[in-house]
Amino acid sequence: MRWHSHCEAVVCPLPILWAELKMRSIPEMHFLVRWPDQTRSKCYSPSLIVKSFFHLGQSYAVDDFVARSRRALEIASERVRRKLGYSCAHAAHTLNEIERMAAQFAGMPDARIMVEAFEE
Repeated sequence: MRWHSHCEAVVCPLPILWAELKMRSIPEMHFLVRWPDQTRSKCYSPSLIVKSFFHLGQSYAVDDFVARSRRALEIASERVRRKLGYSCAHAAHTLNEIERMAAQFAGMPDARIMVEAFEE
């Protein structure tokens, strides 16, 4: 099985801030998804909130998946902002990558995105 790392390809430009994020025990996770073309991505979230928006093994229409991802990652980033005083750039990058990948399937009404796993 080959996982594309589209959603976790960002390298934090400020490693000190990233270390601070980890030290302040903000839970982070990845959600693994399979796109309609059968490629897979490992997507990052700085919060476990993603689990409230997706169910393992369930597939979502592309627009629904993007909307759920956007809302979950906005909430996750806001939690980081409340705790650390700044939002999570990594979450914003993940959303950008999800939107970029999803755009490939625009206009395909039967296209579905499967949530295959959560990693904490």
